[in-house]
Amino acid sequence: MTNCFREFQGKMANDPHFNNNNHESFTRRRVWVPGPVIVGAGPSGLAAAACLKDKGVPSIVLERSNCIASLWQFKTYDRLRLHLPKKFCELPMMPFPEHYPTYPSKRQFVEYLENYAKRFGIRPVFEQEVESAEYDECVGLWRVRVRSVGVKLGEEMEYVCRWLVVATGENAEAVVPEIKGMADFGGEVKHTAEYKSGRGFEGKKVLVVGCGNSGMEVCLDLCNHNAHPSLIVRDSVHVLPREMLGRSTFGLSMWLLKWLPIRLVDSFLLIMSWLIFGNTASFGLDRPKLGPLELKSKTGKTPVLDVGTLAKIKSGDIKIHPSIQCVGNHSVQFVNGIVEKFDAIILATGYKSNTPSWLKEKEMFSEKDGMPRKPFPHGWKGEYGLYAVGFTRRGLFGSSMDAKRVSEDIEKMWKAEAKHLSMTIGRSLALQR
Repeated sequence: MTNCFREFQGKMANDPHFNNNNHESFTRRRVWVPGPVIVGAGPSGLAAAACLKDKGVPSIVLERSNCIASLWQFKTYDRLRLHLPKKFCELPMMPFPEHYPTYPSKRQFVEYLENYAKRFGIRPVFEQEVESAEYDECVGLWRVRVRSVGVKLGEEMEYVCRWLVVATGENAEAVVPEIKGMADFGGEVKHTAEYKSGRGFEGKKVLVVGCGNSGMEVCLDLCNHNAHPSLIVRDSVHVLPREMLGRSTFGLSMWLLKWLPIRLVDSFLLIMSWLIFGNTASFGLDRPKLGPLELKSKTGKTPVLDVGTLAKIKSGDIKIHPSIQCVGNHSVQFVNGIVEKFDAIILATGYKSNTPSWLKEKEMFSEKDGMPRKPFPHGWKGEYGLYAVGFTRRGLFGSSMDAKRVSEDIEKMWKAEAKHLSMTIGRSLALQR
């Protein structure tokens, strides 16, 4: 890509940011990247890098942690398994091993990702925290500024590129809500990002805040370790069996959607859930007015796939409470006026995108929630070579879809430049004859 370098060098000559008299040039090294810079070495970033490599497009992957898939390795609980069957969670061009179970464990999934990176020769630059990424209109390129958080602590660098792929995903940072009086609790308080297992909570009363898949599963884990969990249910929630009629609920739903409208499929899922669970409202779990698939499509809210928690709720091993009014010394008052004592509080309040903190762009990503403004499936591409992978609210399946689209789009521009370069070289050789 000699032409790219020549064009870039020409722009550098007229760019004050590259002038050696600029003090910053002495403190921050700059690297020209001919292909895309990918921010994030989780499943989304790996998928994007692999798809680009398959198209013949080189890339560089930046990761603030010291390993791939740091969320899965460091911020998930021990008993975690994929909630969907493995065939819906595989990354492009590499299925899960046949000997893996239908729902791979956390360790198996991390192993799969490590093998994926090896197979496609993906070598992220680790311990590089992106401080800012901004499109420079003067030179028509992206400037990605990073600071080392590892061995070379504090070292700064700037990567300059034509294409920027944001693959930090929807779960970059833990959401910690402000709860009145939490500072006065006195007991242990932790987010599920820090929770590993129920060991150490035996015999203790633990309040779990949040009734998504993580909150439900943490409650089950606490029960299995002889703790006494209670669950905060603030909103209505759809709980579905993980499997029905001998098939995964997700797989069956996807198959039915090929033939039936979403509302009929939702009706079927709710009827089957009622036959299996009974009326969930009778034990404190009201269902939303919209069906589970329609709700997911319109709001991104994922239904809970039950792995045994509901049986513990029915038996009374897990108590259900409404929202918190305030917290006191080892006590919690709920909005219904009831006050109970607790030894610990676990916040299963989810995660959020962190793009507003470093991406200096306001058109593609919302400053409010860090998600693409355009709804799925149109949120993967922005302006000036900006792309997003893993922001679909459709899990690993959505990440793979994004990665394929992004690589195909960049490939077109990459090949156009390669063709232009080839013609330039051809003309030069002809003149030399």
